[in-house]
Amino acid sequence: MKNFSLGVQFHRLPVETYVVAFTVVLWIILTFTAPNFLTADNIANMMRSVSFSGIIAIGVLCTIIIAGIDLSVGSVAAFCGVIVAQLLSHGYGIPLSVFLTMCVGILVGAMNAAGVGKLGIPAFVVTLAGLRVYRGFALLAAGGMTVGGLPPEIKDFARGSVLGIPNLFLTMIVVAIVIHYVLTYTRTGRYLYAIGSNKEAAQRQGIPVFRMTMVAYVLSAALATLAGILLVSRLSVASPSMADGYELQAIAASVVGGASLFGGRGTVLGAVAGAILFTTMSNAAVLLNIESFWEMVMEGLLIALVVYLDNLQKKRLSGL
Repeated sequence: MKNFSLGVQFHRLPVETYVVAFTVVLWIILTFTAPNFLTADNIANMMRSVSFSGIIAIGVLCTIIIAGIDLSVGSVAAFCGVIVAQLLSHGYGIPLSVFLTMCVGILVGAMNAAGVGKLGIPAFVVTLAGLRVYRGFALLAAGGMTVGGLPPEIKDFARGSVLGIPNLFLTMIVVAIVIHYVLTYTRTGRYLYAIGSNKEAAQRQGIPVFRMTMVAYVLSAALATLAGILLVSRLSVASPSMADGYELQAIAASVVGGASLFGGRGTVLGAVAGAILFTTMSNAAVLLNIESFWEMVMEGLLIALVVYLDNLQKKRLSGL
């Protein structure tokens, strides 16, 4: 009986616990197999790299919680990155350019929410269309070229740090804390989880489903926009092809971090932990001279395994 009880407790450990533990084990292995892994430069580089995928993953998590999805975030990041670069190159100040670009991102999120909540189109279809549309807009806005000629001050933020911690990573931490607070301690967060758990029951209880859908998709697009702006800050240029595939990385990070594609479950900590895990795997592939194709295979298998286990758990709970 004692062993059974311990087994149940172990099984009920949060998914984030396993992700963090696996990442720590991977870090220990890399410490001995890759001499350059624990250098200050490499750690700082990893912090900067994970910031973009982490911020986007947090936004996508909001849509996954309500049993939705957002496949357009990578394209939105590229589109809005090009917009902020065009504004800056035409002499607009950094604060105004960032503000106007964030407004565009919020508008994109509102349109996605309207397609899902008002028109009743499946989120997969709406955001898959957005993936193509906004990438096309990025190419049109940039004329198919890289947008340069940005003020030198734009790169200062991305290259700066506080007490050795990159500004980009600190930005992700601030975003994570804010969204964690919203999801955990506010009525909005409770409503989002309730909709993902049972949309019909949420409606019967008077929860404003469309308004919450709007919140989820606006947050997703706004954070993708922020990531696009930060990418431009780091690269000092904007390319319409940047952030390609980020939508899959963000969804993978959220799912591996414990978010359920069936809705109603997921945490900011899990999304960030998933993003750190995938960034570590990518960094390891570079340091150990492993073909990037194997990295893609491992990431795909990991995602498939987590979704399979999530499906098993859903069936087990429904059987209870």
